[in-house]
Amino acid sequence: MSLNHSPETHSKLIARVPTITGRELPEWFQAIDNGPSFLRCTERANWLAEEHGLTHGYATAIVHEHERRRRPRL
Repeated sequence: MSLNHSPETHSKLIARVPTITGRELPEWFQAIDNGPSFLRCTERANWLAEEHGLTHGYATAIVHEHERRRRPRL
């Protein structure tokens, strides 16, 4: 599983997260923060998919967006 969707695909997936999952992104970010301490993004995406019944595409997009927003901006 790749964590690298095209920017266009990533934007579309992120925009649909609330509609498809019934939860807003901050709720998913909190679930990731409160979940197991995995070192790899792939592990977090797999856990999110398995634990919350998401498709891997949406789980991957949520994890990628979580990482993107956590990075310090210079």
